[in-house]
Amino acid sequence: MNSVNKTLYIPLYGKALVSSKNIILNDKKAEIIWQNAGFKLKGKSKSKWLAYFMAMRSAIFDKWLTNELALNENAVVVHVGCGLDSRVLRVTSNRKAWYDVDFPSVIDERRKYYSETSNYKMLAVDMKTDKWKELISKDSDVIVCIEGVSMYFEKQELIDLMANLNSHFKSVKLLMDCYTEKGARLSKYKNPVNEVGVTTVYGYDNYNELAEKSGINFVKEHNMTPNEYIEQLSRLERIIFKKLFAGKISKSIYKIYEFNKS
Repeated sequence: MNSVNKTLYIPLYGKALVSSKNIILNDKKAEIIWQNAGFKLKGKSKSKWLAYFMAMRSAIFDKWLTNELALNENAVVVHVGCGLDSRVLRVTSNRKAWYDVDFPSVIDERRKYYSETSNYKMLAVDMKTDKWKELISKDSDVIVCIEGVSMYFEKQELIDLMANLNSHFKSVKLLMDCYTEKGARLSKYKNPVNEVGVTTVYGYDNYNELAEKSGINFVKEHNMTPNEYIEQLSRLERIIFKKLFAGKISKSIYKIYEFNKS
């Protein structure tokens, strides 16, 4: 497993930690995998503050996806960069079709903990190519989660990914987190992914450029740290967390953007 793929253990730890504390996310699967994986994190990667932030990010994606599925019960879910995430269990287990997509070495690891069914498939592919989309029907309305992976795509690679989604599927609803360009620059000096060997990440300031060049419309920016999740922390934790992750500096380096194509 290469350095980029090793980063999947950072959010996994965060989800396992908050689930064990009964806050933010109920994710028993993450707890089990973390206990069994035997992967060692160190330094900032194992910070509880980062764990809270990663868990909040996942909760935002879960809530958005749940709302979108309520609007279109026949939509196909595509989770790009799924890692070891158990969103398919947290959100629903009765979808018409759900595809978890990641690099082959990640899916090999994932198959130790998840099994395919008639409506749940794992695609072991190079996410930076357009070939994997041919495995999903072109007639599909898709709801796409791109979580924790856009920062490993150069701008043109990300535009190509979005454009390929646009050209292949009937309609697309997409939620994606990403660094700003400032965030990518700062990550060279202080980023937990450095501790698992990742040295290069990318950021994007112009969401309108991503929309225009991919053909998928920009909808809005989502709040990364909703109060409903911060309020689940202890009083002292709330104060510290807000300084670390909910202030102007944090908001200037990390974003969640929503796009769609009808």
